[in-house]
Amino acid sequence: MVSPRLLVASLAACLLVACGDSGRADSASATATVTMPTSIGSITLPDPTMTDPTQGSMSASEGTDGSAGQTESASSDPPTTSNGSMSGMTMTTHGGPKFDLGVTPDGGMGCAGDMDIDESFIWIPATSDGLVSKINTRTLVEEARYLTGPSGGSESVSRTAVSGDGRFVVVNARGTGRSTAVAANIADCIDFNGDGQITTSTGVADIKPWGTDECVVWTIVHANWSGQYIEGPRGITWTIGDYDKATCTYKNQKVWLGFGALQAGSANLVRLDGATGVMEQSIEAVAWNGSGYAPYGGALDPMGNAWFTGLRGELARVNANENPITITRIPQPSNIQTYGMTVDRNGNPWMAGCTGPVSTYDVATNQWFSVAGTNACHRGMAIDHNDHAWVASNSPCGLVEIDVPTRTLVAQHSLAQCSTPIGVSVDVDGFVWLVDQAGWAWKIDPLNVPAMQNIPVAGDHYVYSDMTGGQLKSVTPPPG
Repeated sequence: MVSPRLLVASLAACLLVACGDSGRADSASATATVTMPTSIGSITLPDPTMTDPTQGSMSASEGTDGSAGQTESASSDPPTTSNGSMSGMTMTTHGGPKFDLGVTPDGGMGCAGDMDIDESFIWIPATSDGLVSKINTRTLVEEARYLTGPSGGSESVSRTAVSGDGRFVVVNARGTGRSTAVAANIADCIDFNGDGQITTSTGVADIKPWGTDECVVWTIVHANWSGQYIEGPRGITWTIGDYDKATCTYKNQKVWLGFGALQAGSANLVRLDGATGVMEQSIEAVAWNGSGYAPYGGALDPMGNAWFTGLRGELARVNANENPITITRIPQPSNIQTYGMTVDRNGNPWMAGCTGPVSTYDVATNQWFSVAGTNACHRGMAIDHNDHAWVASNSPCGLVEIDVPTRTLVAQHSLAQCSTPIGVSVDVDGFVWLVDQAGWAWKIDPLNVPAMQNIPVAGDHYVYSDMTGGQLKSVTPPPG
């Protein structure tokens, strides 16, 4: 039951800032007009009438050896483009913050609506526990942990994607076909039960029961998922959305992700409303080439197109600006052995091979380039503010640094503690983060790698995606 106070406040907010869909089925929209600290677990909201508005990790040893230092054409098979099909989705729990909600215009700080958004978090999934950790990249404090589904380790959480403004993360669960969104800031959490408080995690030991943390803003199970673990949702990216100068916020943000379709051997690439999780578009890639797995990696290019890779398979671009949307599918040379991936500021996708080289596809010339001297089992990768790529490496264990414009190897860095380096992201301040599957992360100054800092993070971490929103920022011009 929605309390009259909150209903009135929600209606007032809608009149002021164009509300979207509401939260969970039995809840009202929270008034996201007050920025509050996250240091306490139950936060009393002001009177709204006074408010202006596992499965274990996959073996890294699969596949065959590749060769490094080669430049190859796209292959004898040219890229192909096809239309997609629309299909449905079942919402198990839905809702979400309204991405256009902000402080009402106050004319301060040169912007009519300062949201006071803290963009300094990295979100690391604990695959073994079915949760995601929120770590402040400046203080190195793990501020909260959130369950992302009801099934614990069987959720098998893996890929995460953070919105470009840092306000939201979506976590994919391979084991249950689930995607779940969490808000980083109290202002974007939702008072689902209408008690005037935001109930949420306040630290490592404070994990709220599933369905009770009000910063978990929506969760869905994909209805047209095949039901197979290996085809559960993996590759994922946000779109940046539309910048509203009046409120200094991004509106209309979307999420692209991929999973195995009900039709055997096919993959679904779908676009969700970032505020609610509702599926808006879907395209089916028949006979998906990804070693039997769902689309493995995802990233956005500067034109707003979503790129996906198959595990040691194909490269695909969703042409998101076409109506209807289409998909361009690009065969990869057999030596590339794609595992992790990203897209650079020029719109060229980069692939980390396992076992194979680090490679890139030049969109302008339709050519593949592999970086000499990088043959290894590489995992996740990211590109920093200085156009250097950083790639997690197993066998040998370490971190590979590459100059992106020249496609050359800069260095192979050793780590003071090295088990299974796996995920790489770049934070808002330009620091490189390397997550080790065995239970820790490194914060690395790209200009002083030996001074890296170790941050323990409990659990098994199987992640290749953009844990900070850094990839999205790198391909998006500053608002203004």
